[in-house]
Amino acid sequence: MVRFATTRWSLIMDARGEPEQARRALEAICRNYRRPVLAFIRHRGHGPSEAEDLTQEFFARLLERRWDTQADPARGRFRAFLLTSLKHFLANARAASVAAKRGSGQAEVALDDAGHALAAPDADTPDLVFERAWALTVIERAFERLREEAVQAGKLALLERLEPFLGEGAEPADYQRLGQTLGLRPNTVAVAVHRLRARLRELVRAELADQSDGPDAVEQELRAMRSALLARGPDPEPSP
Repeated sequence: MVRFATTRWSLIMDARGEPEQARRALEAICRNYRRPVLAFIRHRGHGPSEAEDLTQEFFARLLERRWDTQADPARGRFRAFLLTSLKHFLANARAASVAAKRGSGQAEVALDDAGHALAAPDADTPDLVFERAWALTVIERAFERLREEAVQAGKLALLERLEPFLGEGAEPADYQRLGQTLGLRPNTVAVAVHRLRARLRELVRAELADQSDGPDAVEQELRAMRSALLARGPDPEPSP
């Protein structure tokens, strides 16, 4: 995986450089955002094997056809660009399949249309699954950076012991037991958990900032994340 500091729009901008640099940047995007793409395709009714093939083809075409040149941070958010591009890809794949069965050609949907459709998400189940998988990916990316910082500070072991408390509240008795194990006062444990939670929130915001086009957009993306994670629905397809 690439380092956290090289994030989504940064990678897309890098992808417009010299060929080898462009390929490395786009490959990083493919690795990092495979999970929501696969989840969306699975919940559009494609079986596991077919979904894997379509996911690979989607990113292969991104690499080969340089779809990154159509993406512009000033025109919307990376999340919306990726989802809209994916929908166009699947529409093209379906049209090509139908055309092949009929023995005739089929023109592709212009990818540039994706840039103008960023503000028109659907409310169907595959979209919700994509949004949830995207939200989890953002959190995972932020936690990767938190781990990197812990390693650099020589505090990885402490982070691993405190990790279960970062997502949910803990009872004083939990801090008491953990403090006894670590040789720390319960209050010291509570303060450490509070600081790690705050830092994780900062890293989530940093991740979103490079997927968005300003502070207001970051707040909207945070609300979208909360909504996706709280919404009822099937779990995103796990990434092997």
